[in-house]
Amino acid sequence: MDVSRARARTLRPALRMVAPLAALICCAALLSGCNGSSTPKEAAASGTKDPSGRRVDEPAAATDLQSDYERVIRNVLPSVVQIQAGHSLGSGVVYDDKGHVVTNAHVVGSAKRFHVTTAGSEEVLTATLVSSYPAQDLAVVKLDKVPRGLKAAAFGDSQKVAVGQIVLAMGSPLGLSSSVTEGIVSATGRTVSEGQSEGGTGATIANMVQTSASINPGNSGGALVNLSSQVIGIPTLAAVDPQLGGSAAPGIGFAIPASMVKTIAGQIVKYGRVVDSGRAALGITGRTVVNAGYQPAGVAVVDVKAGGAADRAGIRPGDVIIRLGGTGITTITSLSEALASDKPGQKTKVTYSRNGAETTVEVTLGEQ
Repeated sequence: MDVSRARARTLRPALRMVAPLAALICCAALLSGCNGSSTPKEAAASGTKDPSGRRVDEPAAATDLQSDYERVIRNVLPSVVQIQAGHSLGSGVVYDDKGHVVTNAHVVGSAKRFHVTTAGSEEVLTATLVSSYPAQDLAVVKLDKVPRGLKAAAFGDSQKVAVGQIVLAMGSPLGLSSSVTEGIVSATGRTVSEGQSEGGTGATIANMVQTSASINPGNSGGALVNLSSQVIGIPTLAAVDPQLGGSAAPGIGFAIPASMVKTIAGQIVKYGRVVDSGRAALGITGRTVVNAGYQPAGVAVVDVKAGGAADRAGIRPGDVIIRLGGTGITTITSLSEALASDKPGQKTKVTYSRNGAETTVEVTLGEQ
């Protein structure tokens, strides 16, 4: 996928990173009914009920859902912060009570120092980068001073995320701090590749959560939350429509799943860096090659890591990889996407072309 960051970016089907620079105010409509000729007010006074047995002045579905929204916002919004990195604005989620905040790697960029504002406070705090892991587009910063009452967010179980679940996206879209939008989980298990233009990380991220909740520039690094007040993902990308001049494609956003957030952030907090990525690698540096018709036709191996997976399998610089497992490889992005669902130590077959002849070898994948 073609992906870009929020300052001027692309996605495939057209995806935009949403870190640097709205809010959707959602109102639950109160529904009322009447029985016979009674008005709702009269019916309420007389205790009239609708055919389901519910008092007509008690639209339970609407009021219950609105109460759920308000409860979740009270529980989670205090754990969502605004992060300023240079001239860029993004969001973050308080990871623990020691002042660690998890966000996107593209939010922090190359900065080491940040200004952080917590929800409901005008005090600007300072923070320092602990570590950034662009391969998964995640980073952790630490507040220099932990404010009283700082509340860590609760992270949910990614295995329990289901299509159709109601979710809220919290962050600072367009610099509007403590903003909330709502939607549903539209799909799970999406693999999305970010672009490297305009400072993008170029990461290929597997198992992303797709959501219809509005994701705007500045939401990156914030929280995608279920109605149990659990963070189920970190909003990272928003889709754009190339046919509309690159403007936003409503209702298509992507979030890094909570399980990956906990894995990466947990290692950074404990060790100061990622020591076990869990991401498979071939151990090559490559580039996309094109055929005579200017169509992408595979990945040319530029360099092979000594002792890496490709090296052990006999793949050499100059070879052109055209298939990984059962997936045809035409570009470096398609190779990254094919590897995203694999694990270190897993065996797979790689087909490559050398001097016009195709060869298929078994490779034991290494770790990125």
